[in-house]
Amino acid sequence: MRPGRQLAVLGFIFVVLYLLVFFSGASGSLKDRLEPRLGLDLIGGTRVTLEATNSVDGKPPTAENLEEARQIIESRVNAFGVAEAEVVTEGNRNIVISLPGENRDLTDVGSAAELRFRKVIKAADGSGAATVPPPAATPAPSGSASPAPSGSATPTPSGSAAPKVTTSPSGGQGGMAPAPSASATPTPSASASASPSAAAPSPSASAEPVPASIEEQRKAVEQKVGAPAWQAASKLQAPADLSADPSLADTLKPFGTLSPQEVAVLPAQMQFNVPTIGCAQLDKRPPASISDPKQQVVSCEDGASKYLLDQAKVLGTDVSDADAVLDQTNAWVVSLDFTGDGQGKWTALTREAFTNEGQACDATALGQDGKCRVAVVLDNEIVSSPEIQGVLTGNSQITGNFNQKDASALASQLRYGALPVTFEQQEQQNVTATLGASHLRAGLLAAGIGMLLVIIYAFFYYRLLGSVIFLSLILSALLVFGALVVLGRQIGFTLTLAGIAGMIVSLGVAADSFVIYFERLKDEIREGRSPRSAVPRAWMRARRTIISANAITLLSAVVLYVVSVGTVKGFAFALGLATVLDLVVVFLFRHPIMTMFARTRAFLSPRVSGLGRALPARNQQTQPRNPRAKEA
Repeated sequence: MRPGRQLAVLGFIFVVLYLLVFFSGASGSLKDRLEPRLGLDLIGGTRVTLEATNSVDGKPPTAENLEEARQIIESRVNAFGVAEAEVVTEGNRNIVISLPGENRDLTDVGSAAELRFRKVIKAADGSGAATVPPPAATPAPSGSASPAPSGSATPTPSGSAAPKVTTSPSGGQGGMAPAPSASATPTPSASASASPSAAAPSPSASAEPVPASIEEQRKAVEQKVGAPAWQAASKLQAPADLSADPSLADTLKPFGTLSPQEVAVLPAQMQFNVPTIGCAQLDKRPPASISDPKQQVVSCEDGASKYLLDQAKVLGTDVSDADAVLDQTNAWVVSLDFTGDGQGKWTALTREAFTNEGQACDATALGQDGKCRVAVVLDNEIVSSPEIQGVLTGNSQITGNFNQKDASALASQLRYGALPVTFEQQEQQNVTATLGASHLRAGLLAAGIGMLLVIIYAFFYYRLLGSVIFLSLILSALLVFGALVVLGRQIGFTLTLAGIAGMIVSLGVAADSFVIYFERLKDEIREGRSPRSAVPRAWMRARRTIISANAITLLSAVVLYVVSVGTVKGFAFALGLATVLDLVVVFLFRHPIMTMFARTRAFLSPRVSGLGRALPARNQQTQPRNPRAKEA
């Protein structure tokens, strides 16, 4: 063999690895460039506790639903990168998320991410003011909003920056233009003649049977606001014009004092028609307050416009995939791919909105071109409410004032699906690394003492061969360290105490492989072979055992990584990584350097080589057995 080539390959690997360490995604001082990404127990981080809620009966979720929610939340958290995130259940209600790093925002990972597409039936002022000004004139469009040609992106009216939904270049007819801004939304009149749908109001959200607990909460709200206010609110068929009836403003004023939880139990028609119920209350309703797709609901956009929304005819489950991408204008958007059935539902919904079927959308809800709008509702919030300008037969995009982080977070929520359980964030706290740092110092001290004893024993027992052990362990440690730094930047791998333990265990496996090789070398020499010929033969026989031992360790690490969570997963990853890199050192350094040593005179000396009794035994076997020579 030519050991120089293998050593050159190892040197090339070191050069490439440490070029990545110092120059790929690195900045700051030399210390900063060499610092790996540390975990929650070493550097501190964020811990969030989410409590499962149920707005209907208050019972805890089933174990299956809680575990499904944990897996979805873990997938969302891991979308930040392999950051040693720990997502575990606690009791029968709570999920605890631990993520390394300071000031990490984990607010959205526990959101239900229930996507609904609903037609906007009516619009009203959502300020919740005691008096409402007279209706303003309908604003003139600021630009053209005609349907875009098939396969093209939908144009945005000049001067408008409102979000919209557009067809993707893969297909579609026409598109959707953005809705008018909240300040341009006309205030509906309370009279029946003010809107086409006033004479035939939409079905109330309370048409379906109301759960007993909700009914009890409504009775409590009725007692709080008083019978006169409740009766007046129940008689409203459209948003009340308080400027025309000042006494009605005083009557309905108690609704403005309700909490978001109390507003959430009111019928949708009452939430919409009572002008003293504003977006400040509606936006803070508990999760899943408007999740029922069979009910009409009320939601707000931009905190100022209050919309009565139709039943949801396209759901998040109709979306097969979601990705954050750059559109033709280099703006971040969320691209939606629908399932087969979902595409048909989406086309039917856009056709219904484009033709204003049954005149369901009244004048206050129409867009600039007199077409219905479709609200994209995520949980309790309206992401956008674009005007339908054509029947959309292709996939679509959710666009708006997104940056890469926001678009990626929304795509991640939609991609991994809605949570089967709704959660409320109970606490979020920063975790200090004082205890972990103390454990780290103690662990590194113990590891250092252990490695020092191994090196001393290696030099005492194997002498020259001990230097091979020492150099191999140093090279393995440098490879592992460089890989940790690079992986921390590229995929977010985080080093924890468990990971350090995995690397220490791998070093023990590496030391065992030395013993296998050297003892096999001694056996070959005892059998009568020269040291130079014994080295390759010992390598051929020991290689199988070394590969088998490392393969078992690697398989164990893979199994642990697949079936475990949290710190155990980090232990398995570090163990597997260190094992693979140890094999690299075995093939590219240990065997070549032993081949080079076999060609030296020192290797033939028992005192220097460390082969000990193997060489004297061989010399005795090679001495002549002639009796006359013995007598002489």
